[in-house]
Parts: sequence; C-alpha cells; structure tokens
Amino acid sequence: MPIATPEVYNEMLDRAKAEKFAYPAINVTSSQTLHAALRGFAEAESDGIVQISTGGAEFLGGQHSKDMVTGAVALAEFAHIVAEKYDVNIALHTDHCPKDKLDGYVRPLLAVSEERVKAGRNPLFQSHMWDGSAETLADNLSIAQELLERARAAKIILEVEITPTGGEEDGVSHEINDSLYTTVDDAVRTAEALGLGDKGRYLLAASFGNVHGVYKPGNVVLRPELLKELNEGVAAKYGKPAGAQPFDFVFHGGSGSTPEEILTALENGVVKMNIDTDTQYAFTRPVADHMFRNYDGVLKVDGEVGDKKTYDPRTWGKLAEASMAARVLEACQNLRSTGTRIK
Repeated sequence: MPIATPEVYNEMLDRAKAEKFAYPAINVTSSQTLHAALRGFAEAESDGIVQISTGGAEFLGGQHSKDMVTGAVALAEFAHIVAEKYDVNIALHTDHCPKDKLDGYVRPLLAVSEERVKAGRNPLFQSHMWDGSAETLADNLSIAQELLERARAAKIILEVEITPTGGEEDGVSHEINDSLYTTVDDAVRTAEALGLGDKGRYLLAASFGNVHGVYKPGNVVLRPELLKELNEGVAAKYGKPAGAQPFDFVFHGGSGSTPEEILTALENGVVKMNIDTDTQYAFTRPVADHMFRNYDGVLKVDGEVGDKKTYDPRTWGKLAEASMAARVLEACQNLRSTGTRIK
C-alpha cells in the first residue's frame, strides 16, 4: 500500500484509541532499517509508524554534509516508493526535535509539505514532533501553537512533548527524578493553548516516569495510571463525559517496560509507542554474531584473501533485516496492533 494519506493516518489513530491498541513507531536510519520495519509490520499485518530523529536524519544526509533535511527528505521519498510493495499502511514521522534544531529540521520539512499540499498532493511526512521538554511550559506551548497552525494547514499531525522524559535521546537529556511526571495542571494548560482537536490534531507525549535508553524491568518507576488522571482532569475541565479520553498519548522511553505497564498505558489512551533501543540491538546482534563466527572470512588475515561471500554486506545485512523485523513483529504483538491493518 502507499504511504498513509492524512485521512488514513487519522483513521489509524482513531481505531487505535477506540480499540485500545497502539502502533509501534520504529526509528530508522537507513534504507535497510526502513525495510526491516516495513517487513515487520507486514508480517504482523499491522499498520505502523516509521520515524526519523534529528540524529537519524543527519546520518542519512551523509557524513560529508550531515544535512538533516536532505537525509529526511531522501528517505521519505524512498519510503513513498518502496512502501507500495508492503500490504500495510505506514505513516512517516519525525522524532524529537528540540528548539535549537527547529529551523534546521521541522520548519523546513513543514515547508516541503506545504508546497506539496498547495500543488494538490499529500504531505511528505504525516506527523512531526516538537520536543520542547527542555523549555518552560509557557515557551513550549507558545512554539507548539505556531507549529500546530502550520501543521494543520499542511494536513500534518503534530506531536508535542510537554514535560521531560528521562535519559538521553539525540543530545537532549534530562535527569531521572520527580520532574518526570506530568501534572493535571500541565495537561489543562496544554488543552487551553492547543485545544482538543479544534485547532488541529496533535499527539501528546506526557511523562509518567519514562526514561530513554536501556533499563531492566523494575529499574524505572513508571506510573501509566497517571495518564488516566490527566484525561479525567481535562475532561472535567471541559465538561466531557465520564470516561472520556481527550488526549492521544505517546509512550516514550518504553525499553524495559513490563507487559502490565504497557497494557495499562494502552487502556489509558496511548496510541503510539516509540521503539528504538530494542530494534537497534536486534539489528546489530546478528551482524556481530556473523563477524565473530566468520572472522577469517570477513578479514584478510595473515595475507589471505578472505571470503567474499562472508564480507559481502548483503550476507550479514539480510540477517540484520530479519532480526529487526522480528522485533517489530514482537512490538506489534505487545501493543495489540497485530492483525489490525486497514484494508
């Protein structure tokens, strides 16, 4: 299927929320990891989200110029072509853009989609993330208002992170402490500034103890039940019926989460969960195994010629793709999106 249209992407998110599942959002840094993500979604019969961080876009731009916009546009255009061979709907997203990179990443990408929409085409990306978690909430929401207005005009959904996620992601880092929990007041101020869909649709990355990186279960204190409190607080403020879920939540920093924590998050309105650390490992693990097992073949040891079949990138690249695809399939199973594709 082609990359999801704005209408299909909205339908994807609506279905996830109504049926209490979430889409894995898989970070990619190459055409190969893109294919691994697409393959995993197709094998799971799940629609999904593929995303490019600022660091990923810089890497895709090539080490000669490291141009983020060039890298992101190039892979997105490639994705629009190759995704047609996979029988699932895929939304393209940009991940974690802080304030100092807006002018070099999200704003130029919004301009690309604005021109496409003016020409009667669909946007290049279906959603963009503004990570203002390092700013004051007032400044964060002020910038979010500007970006949301532009995103809405370009038929794009905006993701906002209003409070910190612990750990480090592409150079943005926060301490692991009590500030990692969004308050009802934070949520109300967000609704006041950005509306509840009337000013444009947005995804909300609220904090409930999330931490980026690698952590064993139990090492991070997650409180996914907090999402229910945020929804209830805003619903009461705006006269919504009991049980209403005004926000479409995003789960960041999910590595090491228990199945119970994930399910609680799904029940409380999470529709997107970022997966990066685990898929990076899944991609690299079989490559390391191949190199260790075929040391004499991948290297020209003691003046020998090595074994071309073992150092051919296609040999170990296929192993990496299959392993990462299997981890994407597992993520779909964990998030209950398996078999939910829109046909």
